[in-house]
Amino acid sequence: MRQPQVVRDVSLPERIMIYEVGPRDGLQNEQAVVPLQTKAEFVSRLVAAGLPIVEVTSFVHPKWVPQLADADDLLDLVDHTGPVPMPVLVPNERGLERALRKGATHVAIFGSATETFAQRNLNRSLDQQFAMFEPVVARANAAGMQVRAYVSMCFGDPWEGEVSIEQVVDVGRRMFDLGASQLSLGDTIGVGTPGHVTALLSAFTDAGLGPDSLAMHFHDTYGQALSNAAAALKGGVTTFDASAGGLGGCPYAESATGNLATEDLVWMLHGLGVKTGVDLPQLVATSTWMAEQLGRPSPSRVVAALSGS
Repeated sequence: MRQPQVVRDVSLPERIMIYEVGPRDGLQNEQAVVPLQTKAEFVSRLVAAGLPIVEVTSFVHPKWVPQLADADDLLDLVDHTGPVPMPVLVPNERGLERALRKGATHVAIFGSATETFAQRNLNRSLDQQFAMFEPVVARANAAGMQVRAYVSMCFGDPWEGEVSIEQVVDVGRRMFDLGASQLSLGDTIGVGTPGHVTALLSAFTDAGLGPDSLAMHFHDTYGQALSNAAAALKGGVTTFDASAGGLGGCPYAESATGNLATEDLVWMLHGLGVKTGVDLPQLVATSTWMAEQLGRPSPSRVVAALSGS
């Protein structure tokens, strides 16, 4: 299988961490329920391909995300306490209680940078979301868990339009003040551009939160995900969220094409001489297999280019 020619840029980090979100964020919007055994095999294949961290599911109420109603059963089938961390999303204290019962070691909360999305997604105001998350983070930290905080709508909101950089930084700062160890900044509707990424990272640095505390979560709705990732990489970010095969999409973005494909990110990084620990051929095989399970081709350009070679 073809690999990119390596031209090392010594100004970039030597190694980055890919935070794989395919099993959770990638599958959660699938209309047809993916069988439990298929999900478990997907996770196992991703680990075998060298993904260093794989977010597997969410302890959200099945009424809201029917696809993830099997979260407890899935954790029984995967090695979620093994050497590869397998975070679970916990929307509230009830979700955290389920995670604690299953022995989860890494959890994530999911907040909003905008008032409208906080109301629609959390049924809370922008300020009220912090009161909801505070006991979750405190209990998780007390239990020795690692806690990640997602912030959505960091680059634009479908109802409010432009989102000020200052507002995003303020929300992110408050998430860290709760006790989160990492902040994932989400371009939920895929409208960000490289200059916007650079400006946001600079603002976080000025606020005392450098790129080592941040992760970036890009969507490719307008074809900007890879260029945005390159801008973040140049800005010193070393953790990137991605979804195998480009699975997933945003229900709030018209014609959303989904998450940044892990294969597309790996191809770019390997070409730059940045280490990921990921076996690209094995990952492509995994995404090709999952596309067959879902009955449609992968939207990843790299998967399309390499799956037949």
